[in-house]
Amino acid sequence: MDTSTRLLMFLDVVERGSFAKAAQHRNIDRSVISKQISKLEEELSVRLLNRTTRSFSLTAAGAEMVKKAQQLRKLLSETQLLAENYHTEPKGLLRITSSTIIGRRYVQPVVNEFQKRFPQVEIELRLEDRLVDIVGEGYDLAFRVGEPKDSSLIARKIARNRLVILATSQFLTTFGVPKSMADLSSLPAASYASEGLRFTGINYLDEHNEPQEVAIKSVFRSNDGELLMMKVLSDTAFCTVPAFLVDQEVINGQLTPLLTDVKLTDYSALYAVYPHRDLPVRTRLFFDAMREHIGKDTPIWEKNIPNFDTLYGFKPTIKAPLF
Repeated sequence: MDTSTRLLMFLDVVERGSFAKAAQHRNIDRSVISKQISKLEEELSVRLLNRTTRSFSLTAAGAEMVKKAQQLRKLLSETQLLAENYHTEPKGLLRITSSTIIGRRYVQPVVNEFQKRFPQVEIELRLEDRLVDIVGEGYDLAFRVGEPKDSSLIARKIARNRLVILATSQFLTTFGVPKSMADLSSLPAASYASEGLRFTGINYLDEHNEPQEVAIKSVFRSNDGELLMMKVLSDTAFCTVPAFLVDQEVINGQLTPLLTDVKLTDYSALYAVYPHRDLPVRTRLFFDAMREHIGKDTPIWEKNIPNFDTLYGFKPTIKAPLF
């Protein structure tokens, strides 16, 4: 192993916060990481880390080496990109991260077709509902709901993300059909909740187009969208969810959209996020394939809700005639 490789390994340890996490990411034993960092310190004749049994801290020299390692990573990435763009046939490893349900339902089908067209491209798809450090963890492309707050990343909108209120017919028989948004506040609801986000109400526009919010009575919370749908299908709760969670449940009559005359505000859109503007050929082609699969105007998932383009106050854009 050469010095540059050890420098990148050192950067992994620092950015991930521990030897164990860096080893897990690289799929090697923790002792290998520790030994290579020690060899790096020997090669450079300087201590990079102050280690204890449970943690470490950077020395002054270590902090400087982190900067150099980041520059090295960027240089290697740019060099690889330059070489790859001379290939007529895309090849190499494409690392993608996505939220779980988006990955299973919408990214994986694209992966399958993409590798039929470009068999020399290897794809690693990691499904994570946490906020992934795209640069630090070495991903080429991420699919996220919501524009990233990190201004150093490039984000391109893939599709809108409209909401729908759903319940089963048995639920409505048991609890009654809501006539207004206020009626929903007393009905049992299933809602999304994670470490950084909790869905506590439904945002909508009133008859004066003024933003309003009605609180919900959440009796079940989960960070998994499919579990929320399973709860609603048990006839014990309603839910307000992004349309991409809906499969065939509305078409086959299992779920019914509620209060469809209310003007719901859109949820955060689906974005493709990547670290550099100059995408490798394989990354750019996969992005194009993903956008084509989902649909440039109407997202593929909205077709699972009949007449969705007339529900919840939505007004589709009318394109002007070409002549």
